[in-house]
Amino acid sequence: MIADLNNLTTRRRGYARPTFLPKGRQVNPQHRVQVQQLLGSDELRRDLLIEYLHLIQDRFGCLHSDHLVALASLMHLPMAEVYETATFYAHFDIITEDDKIPPPITVRVCDSLTCEMFGAQELMAQLSKKSTSEVRVVRAPCMGRCDKAPVAEVGHNHIDHADVNSICTAIVSKDLHPVIPQYESFEDYRAQGGYQLLEQCYSGDRSADELVSILQDSPLRGLGGAGFPTGLKWKIVRGYSGPRLMAVNADEGEPGTFKDRYYLEREPHRFLEGMAIAAWVVEAETVYIYLRDEYPAVREILLTEIEKMRQAGLFGNSRFELRRGAGAYICGEESSMIESIEGKRGLPRHRPPYVAECGIFGRPTLVQNVETLYWVRDIVERGVDWFASHGRNGGKGLRSYSVSGRVAKPGVKLAPAGVTVRELIDEFSGGMLPGHQFKAYLPGGASGGILPASMDNLPLDFGTLDQYGCFVGSHAVVILSDQDNMKDVALNLMRFFEDESCGQCTPCRVGTEKAVKLMERDIWQEGVLNDISQAMTDASICGLGQAAANPLLSVIKYFEDDLTCKTV
Repeated sequence: MIADLNNLTTRRRGYARPTFLPKGRQVNPQHRVQVQQLLGSDELRRDLLIEYLHLIQDRFGCLHSDHLVALASLMHLPMAEVYETATFYAHFDIITEDDKIPPPITVRVCDSLTCEMFGAQELMAQLSKKSTSEVRVVRAPCMGRCDKAPVAEVGHNHIDHADVNSICTAIVSKDLHPVIPQYESFEDYRAQGGYQLLEQCYSGDRSADELVSILQDSPLRGLGGAGFPTGLKWKIVRGYSGPRLMAVNADEGEPGTFKDRYYLEREPHRFLEGMAIAAWVVEAETVYIYLRDEYPAVREILLTEIEKMRQAGLFGNSRFELRRGAGAYICGEESSMIESIEGKRGLPRHRPPYVAECGIFGRPTLVQNVETLYWVRDIVERGVDWFASHGRNGGKGLRSYSVSGRVAKPGVKLAPAGVTVRELIDEFSGGMLPGHQFKAYLPGGASGGILPASMDNLPLDFGTLDQYGCFVGSHAVVILSDQDNMKDVALNLMRFFEDESCGQCTPCRVGTEKAVKLMERDIWQEGVLNDISQAMTDASICGLGQAAANPLLSVIKYFEDDLTCKTV
């Protein structure tokens, strides 16, 4: 009878009602098969979502919405969850039905401070005139090659000291792959005594408490920017109940910083041994190496050399996973990096709890920078006194300063902790470029503030610049000359922070945008800019928003001659 009533209702309304109408976007069978074949037959893991997105982007040159729907279906995730993650990262191209597929060749031109100082804007303008259906030209943030500015990337091939001719040559020859530099191989490192310390740990000749004690006695600190004492951090993580995990922050996106790339492209195993020792000390089940996507050559090196470690039985009780960033500066912040490792948007977490207690998947997590781990073997084998004997002006230890800008010999300078910028220029960098007079410097990358040349005698070390509104951070030192306008410098840096803000908190998201608009004016409204800066510093969730105003405030404080202000 119910069926008869339904038929009667249908006839009266004059249409045949379908028995089933699926809701939402439907999976295209062809795209589902393509994604399934690409990802393989292994069980899909939620934390590998970004890796899967990379595979699709690499294979098809973009992330078509139909492929995202198929991926969501295969992973049993809401489409919104996959979409919000994909759109968060700059290196993913999201394409809908009405969009054109990007050209097969992408040229990225770095527009961060040092590259802009050496002509990136002019290079970008010239290349834009040459865009075709086969080539697109886009701006990109710092690529970690500031000592070779200006820099461009054709596909995954970095062009140092780039000009139109060198870029066009790479395009025509389709030279799109990373150039692998000469580096110390696994075999060479072993021949020089490498991994003996790690094997002593595995054999019981060394104890975890012994290594923690050695590092606590040493002046080694986190060299990614925060400067937290390394030995103390290991002790804290060991104090929490397991199982524990470890993450290596190789996402050095701070403009002006390139020291981690320098070491990874030359001596990867000194870093890898330090990493394996740290994992053994804290009994980490898995070690995640989070590498920025702008370092494709380093990725190839690490994939090759980590496999050699595995074959040699040097993993111990840990698993090593190499994860690939996707163009998000915010993921250099440790909790954002952890969110990304879990396959999510890189949004900073509120703290406490801190990641040492509640990190990856809610488990105690040791987070360390590349250079910090690079020094572990030397400190243990050569002794604390050897490392501490280096230093100037009250500093202790060795530091790797990324020096770029208006110097004759830019590059990574291994120098005593506490060295001054004047010493870096004269002793380590060959002096200023001909025709340039030293005017100012960034002591700690984009977020570390700006100091005038008259303050060239300050030790560059953790805590020494706080009273001046600056800090050394990742030890990225950018040298500016009389040919650089500090107003333009601060505007370049604020545009970077505006673009890289994750958008989670209002003070940073809105503050950087409003600051850029005000700073683009001929006359700065000093009072309003100070208010915006105070709001960002006091109320932002993470270090990006808290430090974004440092260059702006430095210019107002130290470089009055470079701008016109009115108090509003």
